[in-house]
Amino acid sequence: MSFHIDKILIANRGAIACRIVRTIKALGKQSVAVYAEDDADSRHIDLADEAFSLGTGLVAETYLNQDKILAIAVEHGVQAIHPGYGFLSENASFEKRCAELGIAFLGPTAEQINVFGLKHSARELAVENNVPMLPGSPLVPDIATAKTYAKDIGYPLMLKSTAGGGGIGMRICRSEAELDGAFDAVQQLASNNFGDAGVFLERYVEQARHVEVQVLGDGQGEVLAFGTRDCSVQRRQQKVIEECPAPNIPQAVLDNLCRAAESLLSAVAYRSVGTVEYIYDETREEAYFLEVNTRLQVEHGVTEMVYGVDLVACMIQLAEGKLPALAKLSEQHQPNGHAIQARVYAEDPAANFQPAPGLLTHITFPETTSQLRIDTWVESGSEVSPNYDPMVAKIIYHGENRSTAIKGLQTALQETVLYGTATNIQYLAEFLSYPPFLAATLATSMLGSFTPQLNGMRIIRAGTFTTVQDYPGRVGYWDVGVPPSGPFDDLSFQIGNQLLGNDKAAAGLEITIEGPSIEFQSDTALVLAGSGMKATLDQTPIQNWQVIHVKAGSVLDIGRVEAGGLRGYLLVAGGIQSPPYLGSRSTFTLGQFGGHGGRVLRPGDTLPLLEPATLPAEVTLPLEATPFAGSDEHHWELHVIYGPHGAPDFFTADDIDTFFATDYEVHFNSSRTGVRLIGPKPNWARNDGGEAGLHPSNIHDNAYAVGTVDFTGDMPVLLGPDGPSLGGFVCPATVIRADLWKLGQLRPGDTVRFVPVSNEQALQRFADVQTAIASITNLQSVTDQYRPSLPAITPKDAVITRHKLASGTDLVFRPSGDDFLLMEVGEQKLDIELRFKVHGIHRTLEEKALAGILEMTPGIRSLQIHYVPEVIDRELLIKTMIDIAVAIDDQDTLEVPSRIVYLPLSWDDPACQEAIDKYVRLVRPGAPWCPSNLDFIRRINGLDGIDEVQKIVFDATYLVMGLGDVYLGAPVATPVNPAHRLV
Repeated sequence: MSFHIDKILIANRGAIACRIVRTIKALGKQSVAVYAEDDADSRHIDLADEAFSLGTGLVAETYLNQDKILAIAVEHGVQAIHPGYGFLSENASFEKRCAELGIAFLGPTAEQINVFGLKHSARELAVENNVPMLPGSPLVPDIATAKTYAKDIGYPLMLKSTAGGGGIGMRICRSEAELDGAFDAVQQLASNNFGDAGVFLERYVEQARHVEVQVLGDGQGEVLAFGTRDCSVQRRQQKVIEECPAPNIPQAVLDNLCRAAESLLSAVAYRSVGTVEYIYDETREEAYFLEVNTRLQVEHGVTEMVYGVDLVACMIQLAEGKLPALAKLSEQHQPNGHAIQARVYAEDPAANFQPAPGLLTHITFPETTSQLRIDTWVESGSEVSPNYDPMVAKIIYHGENRSTAIKGLQTALQETVLYGTATNIQYLAEFLSYPPFLAATLATSMLGSFTPQLNGMRIIRAGTFTTVQDYPGRVGYWDVGVPPSGPFDDLSFQIGNQLLGNDKAAAGLEITIEGPSIEFQSDTALVLAGSGMKATLDQTPIQNWQVIHVKAGSVLDIGRVEAGGLRGYLLVAGGIQSPPYLGSRSTFTLGQFGGHGGRVLRPGDTLPLLEPATLPAEVTLPLEATPFAGSDEHHWELHVIYGPHGAPDFFTADDIDTFFATDYEVHFNSSRTGVRLIGPKPNWARNDGGEAGLHPSNIHDNAYAVGTVDFTGDMPVLLGPDGPSLGGFVCPATVIRADLWKLGQLRPGDTVRFVPVSNEQALQRFADVQTAIASITNLQSVTDQYRPSLPAITPKDAVITRHKLASGTDLVFRPSGDDFLLMEVGEQKLDIELRFKVHGIHRTLEEKALAGILEMTPGIRSLQIHYVPEVIDRELLIKTMIDIAVAIDDQDTLEVPSRIVYLPLSWDDPACQEAIDKYVRLVRPGAPWCPSNLDFIRRINGLDGIDEVQKIVFDATYLVMGLGDVYLGAPVATPVNPAHRLV
């Protein structure tokens, strides 16, 4: 029977109601919403064309009230009703009443609902159709009969009610005594909830997985299976995480499950969507029939994303007689990738997941994409009612494989903000890193063995800019544009860890300006380090630089960072155990990785702590032995090494004199990326940057060091631990390692003077600082080795040495502080041959694997070496590089591995324009590439229109050799010589 359908009523609430409305709209039909007054602010009401109240009261008076719903349907000319899931979706009497009124019930027939709604009849039908079954019993009328069957089935077993679902009326019995104690209770529960006291027994698979098959039947005997789903991640028989397809099961088993599902539902000429559920015994690699759900499932979205099918649309088209043949649907919707769903609940994981109804004052979900789908009914101001299921959203991510799907979902969860009441967002995000889950070693009991590392330290108030950091940060990825991050004031951070007896790499919190309020959920010890912070522990004032023991339940409240700097640090015994990323727990907010979700902390975040075997002694470090010994001034001396770029190549001699004689003021627009400085503009030794750009500060891209003074145009910037690894600007000086901590304490309005020192002075000061840190625990012998001035030297040359190769190519070695060395090759021009020489030197050094080299970062005509001078001498390093360059210079040819990569390109992206607008407002309003980067490219290349720029950019083949960063200088469109294309 076919129906003419123009208007559909949605007899449901929440996320599924919103989802159905959207499909109805996409099909060009009218939607009618019904709602209980508790759901008056649900999003589906605004989405629907019409909406009608079901009144107040519990579910029996609202969403289960057939009379009210059908009266609304008749009065408003509804031709079809979609029941969603739950409520009336598997109610046979409701289907019959719809049929009597000539209204299409978008679901199976009453007979099909009945036969599969009672588990014992569903089992009988499954047996008749050779569907694999768990050993079990028919309905058992009394405990004596149950015990008889139990002896044959064996323990453990499951006692189940024949009616209902959702885990209600199920009890695991591991012995006859447990069966005896559970029998009456399950019967009573089933009778009260479902009006049917029938129960039966079934073998209980100890390490079971819950696997299901999504099916669609045309009502004529044809049934199509849309693959499998795994729903094993369950808590108290309620699904938490679902994915499609079911992972880590032999394909032959999955295929058999699909065929069995099709056969079973074909036997009853099944109509509409449904789900055949199985228990999978991984040990035996066998699956057993569980039940059939004759409705749309909560987890249907993962199947839709993998198969590119709209199951709700199929249900409507089937009722209209417009559903394509199932064979054709199968051809059109082949599986692609992997999808995973997390159910987001308003519940408190710290309180045994009890529902947490209440007002959601602020809600932010990540923007949906073709990969990310969010089914939700809430928005800011929504009230989660205590009368209904507390699920507020389903977040689904579709990736090319399981790994990318998991990562995408985890990112989406971390970006979701639900303020106002407790949710399981962070619990879900943590679980997605659980090794058994990542390995797809799944079981319905696995959440019972999952102990989330989220109960160590809970953020009540997050502070201004609070992040997780560790020392020395993310070392070894400079060449691919990943900065080290880590604590901006690394000295205070190290001292705090040393006082606690922590490993040097233990992670802590960096606090900027205003501190957080934190509840500790386990016993530990802490130290407040860095600039002076007012703080209380359980409302009792505590000191900085003191080891303090903390009891579970205590609340630490950190106020403003006040004395002598900008940043403070909270170090905890054992350290914060956020998941390492690229070998470090440090947060890189611009890259959105590391730390806690790659971002600053938020209220409600929980940070796990490593539980130390013993707590350190409670000691106090005298203030005079700290980097802030009696200091509250706002003028800083920064010891630097002259170079890598100086006079007369880039600056005039007067520029350099002025640079070292000036008290620069710290600009308000400063951050962990870089500290901008206000001071005199250089006169410059040249009119422009030549091939590298229009401004005399421009050079071909080369690597930077943390602490380098980078002139971006006429403004100097002290590059921070989150700064760019590569760029096209000159750098006249670099802060020595022993003084880098000071950069993290520079406040807007502070003044800075650069003091040039020798490499030998820098190395000695670093050694003195390390000795002081190591001796911190010997409180009597500690003295301040951190701030005393070093005698300034007269800067003479920003070049260490030069060497001319036999081919005439010059090698120039420049210092970048006391642990970076910059080698430049040849003239300042773009030359493919020079680039190949740099590449050859780089590869050879990698092959040598010299001790003491931390990382190497190539530029267009340069190579920067980050090294440990205490391990490898700078002069030896230079000699080694010269020897390699000489050997390469003697070669007639140089071969390097290559490949062709095709990348999508974005054109005139709004995000780029936003960045330009911000640059104009805050940095350099007169920059030649503002206000339009594209027009700038057009002008400097003498092109008539921006469309010509687009054609060149998109038609070109690019030669890329060893360059890549999170930061780019001003773009210049240069045609690529076909002879230089890698093929």
